Amino acid sequence: MALDFLAGCVGGAAGVLVGHPFDTVKVRLQVQNVEKPLYRGTFHCFQSIIKQESAFGLYKGIGSPMMGLTFINALVFGVQGNTLRALGKDTPLNQFIAGSAAGAIQCVICCPMELAKTRMQLQGTGEYKLKTKNYKNSLDCLIKIYRKEGLRGINRGMVSTFIRETPSFGFYFLTYDCMTRYLGCEAEDSYVIPKLLFSGGMSGIVSWLSTYPVDVIKSRLQADGVGGITQYNGILDCIRKSYHDEGWRVFTRGLTSTLLRAFPVNAATFATVTVFLMYMRSEEDLRECEPGPAIQQPSSL
Repeated sequence: MALDFLAGCVGGAAGVLVGHPFDTVKVRLQVQNVEKPLYRGTFHCFQSIIKQESAFGLYKGIGSPMMGLTFINALVFGVQGNTLRALGKDTPLNQFIAGSAAGAIQCVICCPMELAKTRMQLQGTGEYKLKTKNYKNSLDCLIKIYRKEGLRGINRGMVSTFIRETPSFGFYFLTYDCMTRYLGCEAEDSYVIPKLLFSGGMSGIVSWLSTYPVDVIKSRLQADGVGGITQYNGILDCIRKSYHDEGWRVFTRGLTSTLLRAFPVNAATFATVTVFLMYMRSEEDLRECEPGPAIQQPSSL
């Protein structure tokens, strides 16, 4: 179990390194002012950030997801595995329920982590060198938010995060299980790694598509108040005002960069986990950890 946990953490770290630039672009596009937009689209946003803020600008706020990585992996894979065992039968419905339970519980860490990440990503927008630096790092960001707004401020966007994560993780684990079973991902298969890369990438895409509009609302709520201006009174008010000002397309803003990120992030995570376990375990250990004819989750490779 300790080795599975460590492998998940290493794989998750690889996923964060690969995917964080795409996430920065996604957040910038989601929260930019529609009347005075800074970016024309995903690729223009990439180019602008690199030109104006250097390549390091794409990695603003990476400390926050890295800090919460260990706890999130422990919660997600631990809760999903234990819930599935408690349900007693490995069925598609139980896979969805177990994944949803994991997604719901990890919101406790995910919400503050993403709040800090969003605030850090928006800091110094369009500046090569920050003229004013409100937050030194993600931890400093959370501390300052807590001092100013208390626990409520730290948990800004918690409800929208819960609405997003619960079904999203359900679809993620369900899709992953179905894909690995369909492709026949068994430990002795010489093509197991490419199959897992594809399965993980597709699972990430499906999970994001299932709840993406909620993610737009979450980002807007967590970014609200930056610069001293508060626009929204809650989720419904944010939905109403966003739709009124920008139409239905606002709920797909940043989707391209998100989907571009989803596949390589999950692919990198699964590949890293696989290689790590291949070096750390014997072939006999790998076979013993197989849940059945198909591999069910990243931590059981």
